[in-house]
Amino acid sequence: MTAFAPVWKFAVVGPATPEFKSLVEGTDVTFMPLEAIWPGASCDYGRTLPWSPKLSYAQFRRGDILVPKITPTFEAGRTIIAETPSVVGLASTEVHVVRANEDTDPRFLQYTFQSQPFLDEGAHSLQGVGNLRRITPRFVHEYKVLDVSRDDQARIGKYLDRETTEIEEIIGRLDDLASTLRHRESLVRTALVCGISASHHSNQVSSRSPLSGIPDHWQRTKFGYDFTESTERNDDNPPGPLLSISEYRGVELNTRTEGQQASLDVSKYRVVRPGQLAANMMWLNHGGIGVSSLTGYISPDYKAFWISDRFEPRYVHHLFRSSRYIDYFAAIATGVRPNAQRVTKTVLDATPVPLPPLDEQIKIADQLDEATALVDAMLTKVAELKALLLERRAALITDVVTGRKEVA
Repeated sequence: MTAFAPVWKFAVVGPATPEFKSLVEGTDVTFMPLEAIWPGASCDYGRTLPWSPKLSYAQFRRGDILVPKITPTFEAGRTIIAETPSVVGLASTEVHVVRANEDTDPRFLQYTFQSQPFLDEGAHSLQGVGNLRRITPRFVHEYKVLDVSRDDQARIGKYLDRETTEIEEIIGRLDDLASTLRHRESLVRTALVCGISASHHSNQVSSRSPLSGIPDHWQRTKFGYDFTESTERNDDNPPGPLLSISEYRGVELNTRTEGQQASLDVSKYRVVRPGQLAANMMWLNHGGIGVSSLTGYISPDYKAFWISDRFEPRYVHHLFRSSRYIDYFAAIATGVRPNAQRVTKTVLDATPVPLPPLDEQIKIADQLDEATALVDAMLTKVAELKALLLERRAALITDVVTGRKEVA
């Protein structure tokens, strides 16, 4: 008969790390913020902090298990064993530190904390409000795990290491394929919207000047001449749902459970109409711009623009999402933080813009619509395969750590 026992039989949740008491102040130790905690190759051990007793981060020892406590990171099963360069380290306070005892294989607990029953029960026990709910130390402490010997735990850990590594390698190849597809799409988009022939593609696309290499018969204009800011706000009657601007897809319905969320009062939010250009001024250098096909509203920090009739909106959509303009926006943006580089309206208005004949714009847009549709279809298949592999990984871990599947 399969037996289970609480985690406290196998480990300590939130242990003391006395090594810090003798650590010289200013000594660099590994730092693990929440965004660095990912299973497998995505884990980032490259960050450090100079130790100070005044720091309030979670303290851990190399080999401890770090379990994210906050939603949605917790539900993603991002538990890791901290194989850090330094003997001790500091982590986000949004993780539970779990230290296996001498009779427990840490890999066994790590996989248990990645299993579906643990994630499901944890999701039902989250405490807090909104998107900031957390699992408690008590939940982790009292969670029932398979009660087997260390030898059996080691056998389980070794088996899952081997099987999950194979799955993760395939997932890695799928991620590489997705990156290659997006890169190829970007090159084709930039070449077409800038009128660059294939023979000059490699050395012209990399230019930082938006107008470098464009055909002589194309006109030139500036953003402020042909794009007029819309001042329409929701007031008391939003015309549609909340929209977001994806770096991959442009303007779309906001379906996120994390990140951008509308406040309770959306009266000041900007309205976006079909055919308007919407822009996240702090994300232009990441593709945070696109022409909308939807009616809705966006953050009051974003902007919406009417497009002059000299431009085909679909051409505009591809133009400003091309690598040439992404690079250009990165060059003209200002700000202290790397992920908060803003392009001001004044600077944007002065941005040079190519103006091909309208019939050429339509032809370019037709070609790019067809090309991007093909890439999107391939990316959808890649995403579906990746989702199936992740499901397989989760099911395998669950079957093994709950005793439903025996391993040799």
